[in-house]
Amino acid sequence: MSEQKRFPPAALAWSVWGLGALLYLIGFYQRVAPAVITDRLMTDFALGAAALGNLSAFYFYSYVAMQIPTGIIADRWGPRRLLTAGAGIAALGTFLFAFAPTIFWANAGRLLIGASVAVAFVSMLKLATRWFRPNQFALASGIALFCGVCGGVVAGVPLRLLVEAFGWRAVMMVTAAVTAALCVAIWLFVRDDPSERGYQSHAPAPAAGAHHHASVWHGLMQVLSYRNSWILVIVPIGVAGSVLTFAGLWGVPYLKQVHGLETKTAAAITSTLLIAWALGGPILGSLSERMGRRKPLYVITTVIALIGWGIVIYLPLPLWALVCVLIVSGFACGNLIIGFAFAKESVPSRLMGTASGVCNMGPLMGGMFLQPGVGWILDRNWLGNSVGGARVYDAAAYQAGFSLIFAAIVLSLVLILLARETHCRQMP
Repeated sequence: MSEQKRFPPAALAWSVWGLGALLYLIGFYQRVAPAVITDRLMTDFALGAAALGNLSAFYFYSYVAMQIPTGIIADRWGPRRLLTAGAGIAALGTFLFAFAPTIFWANAGRLLIGASVAVAFVSMLKLATRWFRPNQFALASGIALFCGVCGGVVAGVPLRLLVEAFGWRAVMMVTAAVTAALCVAIWLFVRDDPSERGYQSHAPAPAAGAHHHASVWHGLMQVLSYRNSWILVIVPIGVAGSVLTFAGLWGVPYLKQVHGLETKTAAAITSTLLIAWALGGPILGSLSERMGRRKPLYVITTVIALIGWGIVIYLPLPLWALVCVLIVSGFACGNLIIGFAFAKESVPSRLMGTASGVCNMGPLMGGMFLQPGVGWILDRNWLGNSVGGARVYDAAAYQAGFSLIFAAIVLSLVLILLARETHCRQMP
């Protein structure tokens, strides 16, 4: 039998991986959905910016907390059971959010959603190491981001139109039903390894003498003992966090209140930012593979992101120029895909799942810290204006709030300069 026939056919590999990608798409949709319903949430639950930022960030609190255990469990138990459980619990959390009578229950629903969909990305990376060739890992990671951003685009103009027609609670109930159906599909069709379907696996052979049953704490400490691991978890806080904070919550009200746009137009602009971010992921990931190096491209694109966000935050721009700069900045922020491959290569192969979980905490910590942080600064600079029960903030307040994003990207740039190059090769 030829080498090509021993490995799983591409259609099967992408189909198995794609069901995990659908849960990630739903998770990303849930991540940024609050951006287009800020006015409804502020009115229904009587929230200010800090409380709204906290409601949105409850997703990130549990998501980040789940990353390390998710990576470890993916190493030990396999992604199929994780993805199935994640989709089922996400459906329950979405139902809770849809029916929430008070902010307490809304927060609880968001917390449950974040914890459950947290399994998606790390499980997808684990599936990718077994179902795809090693040189396809960065591409798969980039396409994963693209799938997620598709969910973010759905949570833009389409979600706003549905909310205006049926109400946000009804739309969330339908979302819960779709997620429950995905739970069933994952259990029926996803398999952890091609060997379960009679094909040869792409998983790297374990190193001789590797201790597969070492303690969880020992494995985590091993990952964190490598300098790149903690650097690559902090860097995305600023770079990816900027996109999650702007497109995921504060961009739509900023564009409405400072630039006078309608909600649907503002949502279209933030969706464009997400699309540029999605395109940047696979393109920059593949380019780093061709270069045979991770660090130079990571540094260059972080500099571009810093300049771009600095222009958006501190310079008065006409709307067309603002959109152009956001597109360039979003594309550059797709460099987090380089970081995922970078982190995976910086540890031995047996620790890849744990390393992926640790690294994936970075982007989500960006949303966790920056969304409520910006909201807190907005409330500190609020002049007392409200429309329909929702607070309105001026340009100076948003500039002060978004300065937190700029400072975080500065930190990202300083740290990435300290990382060690892997030359796109897995550590033995």
